[in-house]
Amino acid sequence: MRFFGKMSRYAILETIRRLDPEKDHQRIVFLSSCYDFPFDTTRALEFALFRTFCVPRISALLDRTAEFQKRPQKRYDDTDIVVSELMEWGYDSERGRRALRRLNQQHGRFAIANEDFLYVLSTFIYEPIRWNGRFDWRLMCEGEHLAHFYFWREVGRRMNIKELPADYATFEKFNRDYEKNHYRFTETNRRVGTATLELFVGWFPRILSHLVRRAICALLDDTLIEAFGFPRPSQLMRRLVPAGLRLRGAFVGLLPARRGPRLRTEMRHPSYPEGYVIEQLGPPGSG
Repeated sequence: MRFFGKMSRYAILETIRRLDPEKDHQRIVFLSSCYDFPFDTTRALEFALFRTFCVPRISALLDRTAEFQKRPQKRYDDTDIVVSELMEWGYDSERGRRALRRLNQQHGRFAIANEDFLYVLSTFIYEPIRWNGRFDWRLMCEGEHLAHFYFWREVGRRMNIKELPADYATFEKFNRDYEKNHYRFTETNRRVGTATLELFVGWFPRILSHLVRRAICALLDDTLIEAFGFPRPSQLMRRLVPAGLRLRGAFVGLLPARRGPRLRTEMRHPSYPEGYVIEQLGPPGSG
C-alpha cells in the first residue's frame, strides 16, 4: 500500500479504524508499523528482546551458543530480518512462510520450554504498545492493540506454541506474571545483556559510547537493571532520556505524513551487504 500526494497525518489511523482487528490484523500491523511507527516499532522490539535476556533459562541457552559474544551483529540482523519479513509481508505470504520455516528450524535445534516461547512471543505484542504509550506522536487505537495480539498469536500457532491465551488481557497478565516469577540475576544474564548493550553502543561514534551506554540503561526499569547486574542509572538520566524521546515523538507528529512504507527488508544489513537469503539466516553451519 502506498499513498501519493498530500494526505492527513492521521490518514493511516483513519484507515485502521475502518478495519477489523481480528480479520485484518496483518494489514493493520503493516500500516501501523511501516507507516506511522517504523522507528519506534524497531526500538521497542529491540527492548522486547532485551527483556527476555533477564530470564536465566533463556540467557543460559543463548550464552551456550556464544552467538552474542562471537557475532552479535549477525545475531541481531538475523532476528531483525525474520521479524521484518513477517510484519512487512505477512505470515501467509511466500516470504512469510519461508521466514517461519527458518525460524522453526533454528528453534527446533534446542529444547525450549513452552512457557518461554509464550513469554518471548508476548513481549512482541506488549512492548511496542507500552513504548507507544510513553514516546510516540500519537497513541495506538484499540484496534491496533488487538491486531498486534491476533498477529503474534497466529505466528505462535505456526510455531506450534501451545496454550496460547485466547484474549488480549489474559496474555498480558501472563506476560506480567512470568516476569515477576522468572526475572533474577545470573552471570549468563549479565554476559548476554552486556554483549547486546555493547552492540547497540557500537552503532554510535566511539566518543559517545559512555553517554549512549548510560542512556540505554536509563530506559531499563529497575527489575531489568537488577537482573542484568548493570549499574543503576542516575535520576537525571532517568528523566532526560525519556523526555528526549517524548520530544522526538512530538516533533515527528509535526512532520508530513509518510507517503510510502519504510521496509526494513529492503534496507542494507551490516551482516549481509550483498543481500540475504532467508534459508541462510542463522549461525554458520546451522543448515
